[in-house]
Amino acid sequence: MTSKLLRHVDHPLVQHHLGKLRDEATSPAEFRTLTHIIATLLASVATEDFELADTTVKTPVANAPAKVLSQTIALVPILRAGLGLVDPLLNVIPTAEVWHLGLFRDEATAKPVEYYRKLPPTGPSDVALVLDPMLATGGSACLALDVLRQWGVPKTKLVVMIASPEGIAAVHDQFPETEIITASIDECLNDRKYIVPGLGDAGDRLFNTLRS
Repeated sequence: MTSKLLRHVDHPLVQHHLGKLRDEATSPAEFRTLTHIIATLLASVATEDFELADTTVKTPVANAPAKVLSQTIALVPILRAGLGLVDPLLNVIPTAEVWHLGLFRDEATAKPVEYYRKLPPTGPSDVALVLDPMLATGGSACLALDVLRQWGVPKTKLVVMIASPEGIAAVHDQFPETEIITASIDECLNDRKYIVPGLGDAGDRLFNTLRS
């Protein structure tokens, strides 16, 4: 399922690494490495329409025409799990700004609760990439996108590794202009609002805080 505002990245390398990412036997160290690889591959799709300006560089032989990004880019990870996607995006967009939103899910209501926000009061970026490994109910993503809309960001994108149909529908219902880039559209949410088949709690697996 791919459209202008929903990009399902089914590249063979993405799918190869995604299978290992899902495996419950994958260690936290390998989970972080796989997340880095998948996020880098997703970044190539998320940035396809970034605007460029002409410039000239001097090679060891002669002057050469070149291109540079002409827009300001913000990376906005949803804490804490979104932090796992920041470094790979910064590697390919080293000039990006990084701002943070802290959200957690109230397990009783499955609703997002904001506990931290670090955004500049003025001067929004031209494009903001919201980063989160998983799009489940869409509650956290929608809250983050609403914060960015209030900040005045003219264009937003959501970069996730796994998405549920319910989460995609929720985001596009409230933010129909926001592009979603994902490595997988999974089956559904279970009665606990977890993605099926999913990969468990991405934050716990990234940061080795999963205890039996």
